[in-house]
Amino acid sequence: MVVKRNEDVPGAVWFREPQQRRKAPALNRARIVAAAVDRLDREGIDGLSLRKIAGDLDVHATSLYWHVATKGDVLDLALDEVFAEITLPGGHSATDWKEVVLTYMRQLRAMLLRHPWAASLASTRPLAGPHALARSETVYAALDKAGFEGITLSAAAAAISNLVIATASSQAAWAGQAEANSREALRQRIAHDQELYPTLATHLAAFLGDWDSQFEITAQTVIAGLDAKRKE
Repeated sequence: MVVKRNEDVPGAVWFREPQQRRKAPALNRARIVAAAVDRLDREGIDGLSLRKIAGDLDVHATSLYWHVATKGDVLDLALDEVFAEITLPGGHSATDWKEVVLTYMRQLRAMLLRHPWAASLASTRPLAGPHALARSETVYAALDKAGFEGITLSAAAAAISNLVIATASSQAAWAGQAEANSREALRQRIAHDQELYPTLATHLAAFLGDWDSQFEITAQTVIAGLDAKRKE
């Protein structure tokens, strides 16, 4: 599939033929992507524009178009760049598929929390860049070695990634507000209306438990469920 240069569709940058340049300018794609990640970390997706990136790099906005065609290109490139932060043990030669998958889940979560904007992009844009695909290959290889195949393999991989992306997205959303105040308000609401929410009131401490513990238990539960599934 070849995408036309002026088309701004998710993932288009990975399928668009590069523009031919008459000469190599001083600016390059790596600098643009680094500036984009920095701005996304500071201001989020709404704070990103090609004009602002050009200002950060002290270049004219039109010079960016030698390297990227649209804002969507920049988002896809930035998302793939942060996926490079995830390191995995073993790869194809790993003997313990569960350790490979758990390591991926933990590192994916840590990356998404370092870059809160990435979680929403990862759930809405194709992960078709080389860094993301390399990590998907490692996870798929671990699951394949464990005996998963066909739709069961793809479902297992989706469960793993979707869980991490969803939980990281929720945590990032809470962190974007006064989380302690919000949690206390929720605690008071449940305590006040405990006749309406008796189970939540009984388990209030666990309901409002810390993110790390909840994630670790959930991840381990998913792995145990997958292990049981593959033995059926």
